[in-house]
Amino acid sequence: MSIPPLAPILTAEELRSFSAFLYERTGMTFGETKRYYIERRLLDRVNRSGAGTVVAYLARLRHDSAEQERIVSACTVNETYFFRETQQLQALSNALLPKIANSREPGDRIRIWSVPCSTGEEPYSIAIWLLENWPLVDAYNVEIVGSDVDLQALAAAREGRFGSRALSRLPEKLVSDYFEPAARGAKRIIGDLRESVTFTAANLVDAASIRSHGRFDVIFCRNVLIYFDNASRALAAHNLHDALTPGGYLCLGHSESMGRLDGRFAAVRMDDATVYQRA
Repeated sequence: MSIPPLAPILTAEELRSFSAFLYERTGMTFGETKRYYIERRLLDRVNRSGAGTVVAYLARLRHDSAEQERIVSACTVNETYFFRETQQLQALSNALLPKIANSREPGDRIRIWSVPCSTGEEPYSIAIWLLENWPLVDAYNVEIVGSDVDLQALAAAREGRFGSRALSRLPEKLVSDYFEPAARGAKRIIGDLRESVTFTAANLVDAASIRSHGRFDVIFCRNVLIYFDNASRALAAHNLHDALTPGGYLCLGHSESMGRLDGRFAAVRMDDATVYQRA
C-alpha cells in the first residue's frame, strides 16, 4: 500500500510570501522546489520560539527583528570546512599577493574579503595559509575581513570553536599549531588568529551594505551565487566589482563563472586556479 504524501504546512501564498522575505534578506531563491527544506526549518523555529502554530509564527515574524535574524540563519547555514578548494589559496600566495605587493611598499595595507564567510572557516583558512605559505606576510599590513548576512554565524565565527568535520582537511600539525582544546571535543582557534580576522555583517545584494566596507584587493565569494537567480547574481556581481580595487581579484567557487554576468571582469588563468580581475 502506498503512503500518501504529507500535507503541505504552508499554503502556496504563504510559501511565496516567505520566499520573498528570504529573497529580500539574502538574494537566495526559494520556492515550491525548496518547500520541504523551508517547511522543516520553519517548524523547528515554531517549536523553538514557542509560537505554537505556523500561522502565529508568520504573524510574529512581521515585527520581531530578532526572530527574523534567527530564521534567516536557519535557512542559510551551509556546511563548510578549513582549506576548502586549496587551489585558490595556492593562487593567492603564489601569484595574486606577489602581484599586488609589487605595487605596494612594505607596511602598506593589503585587504582580503571573505563574503559570505559562514562560521569563519574560510577567513581563518586564509590567515593560516598565508602564515604558512607567503613569506612576505609580515612585511605588509594584511587585513582579512569575513562577512555574512547570518548574524548567528558571525557570532560563531568570532568565537572560533570548530568540530572535527570542519578540521578534517587540515594537517594535524596545523591543528596542533593553531588550535587549542575546547569543550566537548571541539577545538578553538588561538587568540592571535581570532584577533587577526574582523567579522562584519554584509549582504551581497545590498549596495550600501557592500559599499560600507570599502574596497579590497582580493575577494573570496565562493559557492553562493549558484543559489541566486539571474537578477540577484547580476546585482551581486555589480556590487562585488565596485568592492574591488582597480586590478583586484575575485575568487569564485569552481562551478561558478563571472563571464556572462559582468563583462567588466576578465578571467585570469593561473597555474593553480582561474580567478576574475577587475580591469
